[in-house]
Amino acid sequence: MPLLAVAPPLAAGLGAGLSLIVAIGAQNAFVLRQGLRREHVLAVVLVCAASDLVLIAAGTAGLGALVTSAPAVLTTVRWVGAAFLLVLAALAARRAVRPGALEARDGGTTSARPPSGRRSR
Repeated sequence: MPLLAVAPPLAAGLGAGLSLIVAIGAQNAFVLRQGLRREHVLAVVLVCAASDLVLIAAGTAGLGALVTSAPAVLTTVRWVGAAFLLVLAALAARRAVRPGALEARDGGTTSARPPSGRRSR
């Protein structure tokens, strides 16, 4: 198969993947948080970039066609995805109940909450 025949779907898949990566989502927020904390920055960036590359490549290679053509694979992917979302929801609920603050480099704190004594409007 010539490269020119594969280029349009590959470009469409990569463009769709890029549009998902650029938006600030949970993964990008995590990468930013780790960068602010200066904890495991290189490892976090490498793992996230590699996982994005694998997922985009799988999507453009037609993994979606495989999943829809094989009912067992589709069922497995659904349950794994549902379990993943439940774990994310539980972690988000825990953070909402017990909010924390990030430590800045100079020892101060960074928080989404307003300083004590003042209310945001």
